[in-house]
Order: sequence, then C-alpha cells, then structure tokens
Amino acid sequence: MDSILRSGRGTEATEDLQNPEPRYRPTSAGALPDSADEDTLTAGDPFPPLDRTADEGGSRLAQDDAAPRREAEPSEELDNLATGTARVGTIDATEGIRPLPLRTNERVQPIEGRARTPEGDPYAPLGLRVGTFTVVPTLEQGLTWTTNADSSPDGDEALLSETTLRLNAVSDWSRHRAVLSGYGTYRKSVSGEDVSEFEGGADAALELDLRSDLSARAALAYQARRESASSPVAVAGVDRQPLRHTIDGSLGVEKAFGRLRLGVTGEVTRDQYGNARLDNGDTLSQSDRNSTLALVRLRGGYELSPALMPFLEVEAGRRFYDEERDSAGYARSATRLGARAGLSLDMSEKLSGEVSAGWVAEDFEDDRLDTISGLALAAALNWSPMRGTNVRLDGSTTVEGSTGAGDSGSLLYAGTLRLERQLRSNLTGDVALGAAWRDYSGGGHDLVLSGEASLTWWLNRYAGLTGRARRERQKSNLPGRDYEATSIFMGMTLQR
Repeated sequence: MDSILRSGRGTEATEDLQNPEPRYRPTSAGALPDSADEDTLTAGDPFPPLDRTADEGGSRLAQDDAAPRREAEPSEELDNLATGTARVGTIDATEGIRPLPLRTNERVQPIEGRARTPEGDPYAPLGLRVGTFTVVPTLEQGLTWTTNADSSPDGDEALLSETTLRLNAVSDWSRHRAVLSGYGTYRKSVSGEDVSEFEGGADAALELDLRSDLSARAALAYQARRESASSPVAVAGVDRQPLRHTIDGSLGVEKAFGRLRLGVTGEVTRDQYGNARLDNGDTLSQSDRNSTLALVRLRGGYELSPALMPFLEVEAGRRFYDEERDSAGYARSATRLGARAGLSLDMSEKLSGEVSAGWVAEDFEDDRLDTISGLALAAALNWSPMRGTNVRLDGSTTVEGSTGAGDSGSLLYAGTLRLERQLRSNLTGDVALGAAWRDYSGGGHDLVLSGEASLTWWLNRYAGLTGRARRERQKSNLPGRDYEATSIFMGMTLQR
C-alpha cells in the first residue's frame, strides 16, 4: 500500500503495464536538466528530493552543471516503460519556468455582448430579388412651382403635381452582365397654366464574354416625351406639341489581337412623331418627320496599358424618311459619314469612360439642301476623387433634322457636368451644370445654359425628403427664341 501511495498510481499502473504509451521525449537540447541522480529516479520515488542552497538573494535551486550525464541503457528504458517512471530533472533557475501551452478552449463571449459591425451605408436601398436580378424601385412625389410651364418665350407660371417612378435592375451573373432601367414621370397642373403630360423611357444593356479575347455588347432603349416649345422644329400656334417616340438599338463585337482591339457595331435609331393639336381642337400630322437612321461603326484601338487605350473610329450610314418628300416638297433622306479619334480610360473606380473628337456630315438627296457638317464631340467620364463623391461628364453631338422650307437642320452640342456628394450618412447632395450650343445650317445659333441643385434628407432607409431648384435660360440670335425658366420642387422620395 505504501508503495502505491509513493508511486502516485493505483489501478492505472496495472493498465499502463498492459498498454504502455510512448513517453514524451523533448527534441531541444537542455530541455531537461541533468542534475538529477539516476539512482534517485526509481519506481518507488518518482519525485526526487531537491538540493537547496542559500545565496545572497535567499534560497535557490542548486544544480550541478558540471555533473556528467549518463545515458540510460536500453534495459533501463524498458524498465521505465514498465514501471511508468520517467526521468525528471530539477528546475533550472537561470532559464525560469517554461510557460504552459496556450488554452484552446477559451471562453466564448455571448452574442449580446459583441460589438456590431457598422454598415457601410445604412441608408442604401436593399432592393428586391427578382430571379437573378436585384431590382431597386424609387418613387418620388411632390409639387413643382415653375415660372415657365412649357419653356416657351411667353410661357406662364404654374404649380404642378409631379410623380416619378424609377426602376433599376442589375444581374448577379458570374460571367456575363445585364443592366435594366426605366422611368416614368407624370405632371399635372394644380393651378396656373394648364399642363398634363407624361414622359417615360426604358433601356437595357447586355455584355457577353464569349471568350477571353472576344466580347459582345447589345443595347436597346425607348423614350417617349412631348416636344418642347423651345425645340427648333416646334410647331407654332398649337395648343399641344406632338409626342416624340425614339427607339435606339445597337449590337457590336470586339476582338483582341494581343494589345490591338478591333470592333464593329451596328446601330439603328427610329424617330416617330404624333400629331400636334391646334388651338381650335384640330390635329396637324407630323408624319413627314418620321425617319430611321442606320449606320455601322468600325473601331480600332491599341492598349498602351490596362488603363489607357487610344482609338480611331469611322462610321457610315443612311437616314431614311418614311415619306419621300416632306410637306414643303424636299427629299430629306441623307447619307451619313463620320470619323473621330479618342481615348478610353479604365482606372478602376477612380476614373473610367472615354472622350473623342472628330467630324460628322449628312448629305441630303435634295440638292437644294445644304450638307450639315461640323465638329463631332463626345464624352462619357466618371471620376471619384474620394469616397462618397462622384463626378460625371457627359457630352454629345446630334444632327437635328428640319421640315422648314430650304432649312437643312442644325448641329446640337450638349454637355453636362454633375457632382454627387454624400454630405452625411443620411444627407446626399447633387449639383449639375449644363450647356448646349445649337448651330443652324442657315447661320443662326442658340445658347442654352442651365443649373440645378438638389438635397435629399433620408429619414430612414426607405423614405426621405427631397428639395430641388433649377434655372434654365436660352439666348438666340433668331427672333422669338429667347426664354427663361425657374422651378422649385419639394416632395418625398421612397425606395426599397
């Protein structure tokens, strides 16, 4: 009994004799001190006495570093396994006590006590899951006061009820990408000048990665809006301007040959006009303005780096009018030619888009009409100088037709610079400056300047208050073309 107590083992010693386990053998030199005497480590005394001596700081563990170390014989190794004893050295005071191994079963904090990770944008819309698309609907409802309800030289002020619904959808496909969007706006007079009009549109874009060096893009867009009284082809002396429908479609492919990029794109644009309503209630047909433009663009670019690619582009096409001759007797179908050079940018989220400049011309079938030609400018740039700030520049050149006797049409240069800023997590701001220059083939011109500022204060993720102010002014060297308009909108924005 006394031997069992001294060994510190009971019935477990018998089990270890039957199933001996390999004992731990340190791999590092000096892991076990050499001071213990081999005669002291016996089965009857597993804990040898320590030799303590005194020094200046008090008692310490004595260790005879000079004592030679005797390696255990194989027979002793077997005896140690059988008896369960192991060679144990004294504690080395110079090295200190070795640290215990780290715990692997640390206490887990309760869920209620953990700090919640803040959201990147707690007021961003969540969207609705529709198939493989995430759809974000937005509804804006409010009142608009304007000094010029129809943007005409003699327009009157009015208070309008304005409702706008927008839908944006983005796919989450692993390879290809699709984007869909649409909007509709209805304005109705509450007081002042009588206004009741609808404006809306939708567009879709699809990008396909056919192979690593071959991609395809397709786009389709539709827009319906009533023609403004400030339009160069607006019908004079009518109660309501005609409704204009525009359909755009394009399909293109791009092939990579090393750093060289070659692409071809086909485009079709359809313009169709409804009837204008006269003051006496009669209608005036605008069918002689209906036309279709079909053209092909060829582009070649060279990739200087993944971020920069200069390119050259040429286009050729034909504009077909539904009626061979318009109401004034002119054949307005024309041949379209153009060329431009530009630079494409792709600097991740900081800067992306492209800018270009060139020449465009439309030559009419009727020799009595002068060719419309001039400088062609285009831009579509997105710049994010810092987080929460986005700057966008859009520019375009449009060839505008005409139905006036002897009037070929005009070139319209339009540009918009827009700044969007997240002032606070629940406050967003938007400032836009616009300019347009219309150059008539007969020598006249229009200059249109506009400015707009808006703020949205989000009450929560789903609702916010929106205020917007806009100022627009047109100056022309042609009679009866000048006008000014100021409008203020106050309302609520709902999103999901």
